Amino acid sequence: MFMGEYQHNIDTKGRLIVPAKFRDALGESFVITRGLDQCLFGYPLDEWQQLEEKLKTLPMTKKDARAFTRFFFSGAIECEIDKQGRINLPTTLIGYAKLEKECVVLGVSSRIEIWNKEIWEEYFTESEESFAEIAENMIDFNI
Repeated sequence: MFMGEYQHNIDTKGRLIVPAKFRDALGESFVITRGLDQCLFGYPLDEWQQLEEKLKTLPMTKKDARAFTRFFFSGAIECEIDKQGRINLPTTLIGYAKLEKECVVLGVSSRIEIWNKEIWEEYFTESEESFAEIAENMIDFNI
């Protein structure tokens, strides 16, 4: 399980340190792809395979299902962590998430998320203001 919030810088070559607490659970290689809310999602290979199986069941006759799977899979890359604990992100993913020098790496249960620090802070502030309402709506999911 991934949890916590860590701040790291991305360098000019697109290298970002993966928090030490996440490295073992991510494994030798893992998948990074476009996430929702303008961040990147990172999945250990076993989680990625489970997600892939679920997405395969979506009806390809539905436009939204086709669009989502294209968006999700076309941005996916397999990453390896180097000896310094870094991954190398491609410019397409850096551009999608608007990653600049300061980044935030989050642990979110079965995945990690990589955010531009300013975008994360804005998102967090907006969500924090409506957290009680969001929590109330979660009752529908038996939480």
